[in-house]
Amino acid sequence: MNLEPLTDDYLVKLASSDEEAIRHFIQYFGSLLLIKLRARMLPPLVIDEIRQETFARVFAALRKPEGIRDGRKLGSFVNSVCNHVLAEYYRRDSRWSAVDDVNLDQLAAPENTEKALLVRERQQIVHSILQSLPTRERAILEAVFLEEADKDAICHQFGIDRGYLRVLVHRAKAAFRQKLSTSTSRKTQAGEPAP
Repeated sequence: MNLEPLTDDYLVKLASSDEEAIRHFIQYFGSLLLIKLRARMLPPLVIDEIRQETFARVFAALRKPEGIRDGRKLGSFVNSVCNHVLAEYYRRDSRWSAVDDVNLDQLAAPENTEKALLVRERQQIVHSILQSLPTRERAILEAVFLEEADKDAICHQFGIDRGYLRVLVHRAKAAFRQKLSTSTSRKTQAGEPAP
């Protein structure tokens, strides 16, 4: 696969339905989206549906006059569109799931309730630790791990190169771990179970 830089000229070719540019786009981003969606353990038909919808929305945006015009932002734009399509799938899927498919006894079981409470508590701990980090460290961790933004887009956003991004991520993770360790040791000393 040709990993040429995504330029403004490339966007013009995509918007004008250049066959070679479209073929490259689908091959390049198709494999990246496949990796992203397989990691979520989705069925192959759903993965294909989400990829196709993502491509359709990206091409529609490229053809609009107010659409994306900076080739360097194409990767993060595709990722964002995919995240939106995926969120819509999850909402649609959860809204229409049949009650017959759910074992109601299992939902009411105390161990499931306890697991749900533990998960919620961990989420709150992570959220509060993220909020206590310096703005830049928090923004980097959120962009890399929560938003799964394109690394080049993150570098552009912070005005850094890929090597320094790796250093900043390492420092931010170390600060996060330190605060998590402090939070865990406080709870243990207070007699609460550690998360």
